[in-house]
Amino acid sequence: MTEPTATAPTARPARRQVIQAAALTAGALALPLAATVGSAAATGGAQFLHGVASGDPLPDGILLWTRVTPGATAVPGSGLGPDTAVQWQLATDRAFTAVVASGTVTTTAATDHTVKADVRGLRPDTAYWYRFLAGDAVSPVGRTRTAPATDAAVDRLRLGVASCANWEAGYFSAYRHLAARGDLDVFLFLGDYIYEYASGTYGTRGTVVRPHAPANEIITLADYRTRHGRYKTDQDLQALHAAVPTIAIWDDHEFANDAWSGGAENHTPGAEGDWSARVAAAKQAYFEWMPVRPSIAGTTYRRLRYGKLADLHLLDLRSFRSQQAGIGDGDVDSADRSITGRAQLDWLKAGLAASDTTWRLVGNEVMISPVAFLSLPDYLLRPLAQLLGLPGEGLAVNTDQWDGYTHDRRELLGHLKDHHITNTVFLTGDIHSAWACDVPFEAATYPASGSAATEFVVTSVSSDNIDDILKVAPHTLSLVAVAAIQSANRHVKWTDLDSHGYGVLDITAERAQMDYYVLSDRTKPDATAKWARSYRTRSGTQQIERVNAPVN
Repeated sequence: MTEPTATAPTARPARRQVIQAAALTAGALALPLAATVGSAAATGGAQFLHGVASGDPLPDGILLWTRVTPGATAVPGSGLGPDTAVQWQLATDRAFTAVVASGTVTTTAATDHTVKADVRGLRPDTAYWYRFLAGDAVSPVGRTRTAPATDAAVDRLRLGVASCANWEAGYFSAYRHLAARGDLDVFLFLGDYIYEYASGTYGTRGTVVRPHAPANEIITLADYRTRHGRYKTDQDLQALHAAVPTIAIWDDHEFANDAWSGGAENHTPGAEGDWSARVAAAKQAYFEWMPVRPSIAGTTYRRLRYGKLADLHLLDLRSFRSQQAGIGDGDVDSADRSITGRAQLDWLKAGLAASDTTWRLVGNEVMISPVAFLSLPDYLLRPLAQLLGLPGEGLAVNTDQWDGYTHDRRELLGHLKDHHITNTVFLTGDIHSAWACDVPFEAATYPASGSAATEFVVTSVSSDNIDDILKVAPHTLSLVAVAAIQSANRHVKWTDLDSHGYGVLDITAERAQMDYYVLSDRTKPDATAKWARSYRTRSGTQQIERVNAPVN
């Protein structure tokens, strides 16, 4: 690898300038892929069929990713194909006339011919272009950016936020719209990047829009690799990864539904093998196929930072958690049960207490805000139960969320109070619906008891929500459930149980604002997106308030 040369930090362009260039950039990014596929098909040589990505930006480094297909038989999960030398290049211009770092990685079937380069020695807060070469094949070109210096005064941070992308249920138009914005610093993915189910068995309104590969439920290493490979053929996903660096954590469907440390709701011991072997396969494929650095004990919990403005504490709420308690089981409050595991909770508490940034963001797979569901009409309770993992009758909480691990939640929120930690914002996915909440110290006495933090939950990219399960028009029958939820939970300021889409979180020293965008139709590859709602929390308040327009 050549040593990076010093380059001056590049100024961030105004949003209008970026948007004007976005269409041209998107077209330019696509050109090398078409050329590569065509030339490789003609020559029988290597191909880059799964795009490029970057991730986990640091002030001095970035992680680069791609997957090379060395021959026609070397498809994902096949275990076939020769060892292949892949060169990577990083430059300060798209024409690669100023290459500042380069190197070669030899990839093999042992890593499913995926390629990672953890490049260091770079300039902070600097835009770079990158690409990969194998023989005569040249990958698509990606654009990335390093994080600001640790002590830098950062005026603004803007994140695209998404979760829950079911390939079979629809297209990934959310990714296309995020890629086209051109004003994002990073793409934050909060879990359920893939789904493990067999084809046609989960969340499609009865119609498979496009079939999974493999068709069976994924259990083995080859299965998980094949499923990741299918996802990475999506052109909208490729465009987003090529346009902006990714920060990702996993949730349960990267393994199996409602996973915990010793099993999962969607895992049958014996018939589907040993759980630890399945988890090992899932994790290996994940780290092969995602632009993510393995952190503590090969998990995704880790910490990143954007100057003095914000740090981002990324959680892994599947690898260490106790088994979910039954509904009505007093074990939800037991000190012997944990959603984080002792080491991770201590790590989080220490990081929040030591933080010297204005904002403390927590990448959080499942809702931390308490939610009690009062009795609803049966026609609404049953689909809500299916979506959220609730019982089919009566008053309930979702024990897969922090509601099922109240001792951990009470300890964490008490820590925020005791150490006078403010401006903590939980960013959450998982439940295929959008929420804006205060996180109360005591839900029963809120607002008198006060709020410890705030939480923004983004809806699904394509996975089923209430209107899909009921097979009705959005925002019709579900409005009854929305009213009941907000009546019983005064800290829940807003929820949308029906829409698919994404969020854009914009942070300044004064406030953190989430703009929610919804798609016109997940089953249409050309689905449009429109702004739906915005909520913000002002610095020092720990409270959510509505805003009448998105950030420009």
